[in-house]
Amino acid sequence: MIPGDRPTGGSDERRVVRPSALPTDGRLLAVDWGERRIGLAVSDPTQTLAQPLATLTRRAGKRFPMRKLRLHLDEIHPVGIVVGLPLGADARETAQSSAARHAGELIAEKTDLPVTFFDERMTTSRALAAVHDMGGRTRGREGDVDQLAATVLLQTFLDHRQ
Repeated sequence: MIPGDRPTGGSDERRVVRPSALPTDGRLLAVDWGERRIGLAVSDPTQTLAQPLATLTRRAGKRFPMRKLRLHLDEIHPVGIVVGLPLGADARETAQSSAARHAGELIAEKTDLPVTFFDERMTTSRALAAVHDMGGRTRGREGDVDQLAATVLLQTFLDHRQ
């Protein structure tokens, strides 16, 4: 079992699925959950390569920006969604994990798309390292970093499935 993968109970059980249950053809959307920003990435239709898509901004104390997410869903027509699960260094779930699970279950409920969770530990630091290795800077470009972290998450997921 992939870290962060667990079935859920209740009515969302049909929509929150194991990674192997996501369709293998068609675009996947990755959601890199954050308290202020949510990075999005999308795969190609063959699920070989991931690329950055967008960053959604969350306002403190406000609901998940579902309307903005739907605009992207209507544009790319994904067959499934991978939500990053921010686990602690010891691979245990945290308060942030719970918030990400809640967001993923909300996405599943509102979109009727299958959603799975995937361990996202180190995606942001890997994205930052890649930018720095190429001589780039991240100051003032946090939204780009969130998209890149979502891309790392999705590419890792795609590579793991192959």
